[in-house]
Amino acid sequence: MLIPQTKNIGLPLMNLMRFKGLPILQQLHIEEQLLRTSSENWCIVNDGTNDPTIVMGVSGKPAELLEIESVLDDQVPVIRRFTGGGTVIVDHGTVFVTFICNKEAVPNLQPYPRPIMSWSSSLYSKVFQGIGDFHLRENDYVFGNHKFGGNAQSITKNRWIHHTSFLWDFNVQNMSYLKHPKRAPAYRSARSHLDFICRMKDYMPRSTFMDKTMDATETQFSLRPIQLEAIRTCTEAEFCPSSRFLTNEELEAAAVALQK
Repeated sequence: MLIPQTKNIGLPLMNLMRFKGLPILQQLHIEEQLLRTSSENWCIVNDGTNDPTIVMGVSGKPAELLEIESVLDDQVPVIRRFTGGGTVIVDHGTVFVTFICNKEAVPNLQPYPRPIMSWSSSLYSKVFQGIGDFHLRENDYVFGNHKFGGNAQSITKNRWIHHTSFLWDFNVQNMSYLKHPKRAPAYRSARSHLDFICRMKDYMPRSTFMDKTMDATETQFSLRPIQLEAIRTCTEAEFCPSSRFLTNEELEAAAVALQK
């Protein structure tokens, strides 16, 4: 058992799991399991996911969000995740950071979307202090008016999850699979994907971002590294994740419905 460092004594405990290249669907399953079956606080950091994958929010509609014919032709996997938020395409250039907390874990934090978003923004303000023009715009992390971080949440009776996909780098071609969403933040001003987003790598080394994120988290929690095997205590019968791949049939049906 790890002994918390002296500077962290008195802070709530947070378990930390770090991965490199974990498939995004597996990450989502782990996150939902911890949200729904654990009573502890968790931070998950996943440094990239190997295969390009589109991830939609729980209420996302493929026909409105995706260039379905291109997605099907190129066999790009599409996931519907268990949290809200928008649609992203992720790959090895995406860095994922997730916080899963009990409602009382952060003092005076109201367990509602906007306060949780503001709390996360204040944490990342420490990470990006003096770098670019970082701030929270609507539900996005931006440098100036260019998005580099997308957020999604889910809030249950006693717990909440806030996870972020950071665009360390991106493949220009992959952005062509995404339509301009009908509901877009006002600051986007009808810009195309490529005019709207930016690369984190132009502002900060990847390893520096990881280190600073851990440092910022340790100002509020005492971090305890945990291996994945330690959480595999629930059987599949006790927990059934809701994040899943959409089938080709579902995507094809969405495309047909759009043409009617």
